[in-house]
Amino acid sequence: MSENDSTIQNSPEPNLLSGISVIELGDEISAAYCTKMMAYLGADVLKIERPLVGDSARSVGPFPDSAPNIEKSALFLYLNTGKKSITLNLESSSGQKIFKSLIEQADLVVENLPPGKLESLNLDYIHLSSINPDIVMTSVSDFGQTGPYKNYKATPLQHYAFGGLMYITGLPDREPLQMKPRLPEYGVAQNAFVASLSALWYRDSTGIGQHVDISTAEYSASILENGLSMYSYTGNKLGRSGNKGYGRAAWGIYTCKDGFVGVIAGPEHKWSAMAELMDEPRLADEKYTERSGRQIYAEEIETLMEPWLMSHNKQEIFEQAQKLGLAFAYVATPEDILNWEHLDNRGYFTEISHPNAGSYKYAGAAFQAEGIEPYWQRAPILGEHNDEVLLPIIENLKMDIQDLKLEKTI
Repeated sequence: MSENDSTIQNSPEPNLLSGISVIELGDEISAAYCTKMMAYLGADVLKIERPLVGDSARSVGPFPDSAPNIEKSALFLYLNTGKKSITLNLESSSGQKIFKSLIEQADLVVENLPPGKLESLNLDYIHLSSINPDIVMTSVSDFGQTGPYKNYKATPLQHYAFGGLMYITGLPDREPLQMKPRLPEYGVAQNAFVASLSALWYRDSTGIGQHVDISTAEYSASILENGLSMYSYTGNKLGRSGNKGYGRAAWGIYTCKDGFVGVIAGPEHKWSAMAELMDEPRLADEKYTERSGRQIYAEEIETLMEPWLMSHNKQEIFEQAQKLGLAFAYVATPEDILNWEHLDNRGYFTEISHPNAGSYKYAGAAFQAEGIEPYWQRAPILGEHNDEVLLPIIENLKMDIQDLKLEKTI
């Protein structure tokens, strides 16, 4: 490997998922993020992309110098670290034949194609399990593989709406608001990650493969804080409260000297620490100690808090509050996160070089395991591993590689 092609790599052995063979039929986020976490833990992840164009994420920015390039998409590079890429047209009979050959040695397929797509190609779980009875397939879709909405499509905006998160986000006297990140797609990918590993454990325990059905709508409906239980138990709806949690003071986002901090003055027995932290004895008044009082006298409390908040920066507010057992935080910018000493100390970020896109910091997995080194490797170039993966199969199946290229099979 040339110096330009080099990446920061650790040996994938030993690792938590070493020896697990994963095939990804993913487009954009949900399947790709699921398998990214697997690759990080040593699984051999083979990403199958469409010839010439690849994963749709390759066309999504930002791009270095704002110049679109399928090998420089920040979204694609982040989602696909540690994987191999081959191109294969599953619409062609030759492509299907090659894919079925790949399935013979695979442990897991993770896909987020529209429900019914693989069935129309005779590549669904029923057909694949007839080739490899041990295979586990995880299917991620907007509404699941069954039900009246199974063929509907949805954007993150719609999932925020369907799942109820939009209903509780915003100011009480204004319209509901969307959250900015594509949380439903990343969240459902985490569900798919856990479910896939659970199905593999079940397979190893029983010898029976499994088809796992993951719905983004169900993920979105599962994270409505206590909104669903509140309505189920009391009939009351958890509404919008803006930056004031539950409509009371000292529970929400406040301005400080250099940005914003999250203030959570709880539990109840910790309220006296607020007066100590902010060097404001009046905050210890008995009428503020109960939650009801902090709702009734919210304006008074915030007037007392403001001078101290505006004279301190977010980092020192966070650290001083933590010393007193108060669950404060600060609203971090991307720059804050990339330069956060704590994450750097834990080795969460690392610099990875890509021959086309250059060298950038990448985030790791959401957990660490004792004695296990993560597997860092750059995202692949489109079809980079065609020769390595496909040539032996094409030769074994006695296919003509030139014909396959002319047919745009690979």
